[in-house]
Amino acid sequence: MSIVKSGSATYKPLGKEGKGSISTETGALANQPYGFNTRFKEGKGTNPEELIGAAHASCFTMALSFALSEAGYDDGELNTTAKISLDKNDDGYEISQSALTLDASVEGISEDEFANIAQEAKDNCPVSQLLDTKITLEFTLNE
Repeated sequence: MSIVKSGSATYKPLGKEGKGSISTETGALANQPYGFNTRFKEGKGTNPEELIGAAHASCFTMALSFALSEAGYDDGELNTTAKISLDKNDDGYEISQSALTLDASVEGISEDEFANIAQEAKDNCPVSQLLDTKITLEFTLNE
């Protein structure tokens, strides 16, 4: 059985002068603006890279939370940022990296055990598996 979620986008007119909007089926985003300025300059709205970053950060954080709970750790807090790099290449642009930065507090865990569980969550969360790019993870484990 597949779980299917959807998002939608519109864009008009075509090219740099165009403006678009994106929406999600849940309504978390409803006609959120995006366009050339929000992607390549400063502008009000969103862009694909920050949406991918939010998706990756949330997927990884949830996977790590579940893995820590399965390992017997139930008291803690995880805060993750994913920075998505969009680089110019000969053919246009490519997403070259997702850099995850995690600030964590997990009562009673050793740094080595935490590092192993976090690495596994990074490698195996569904969004990490979807992304065909370099994925890095840096973390701080607070006592």
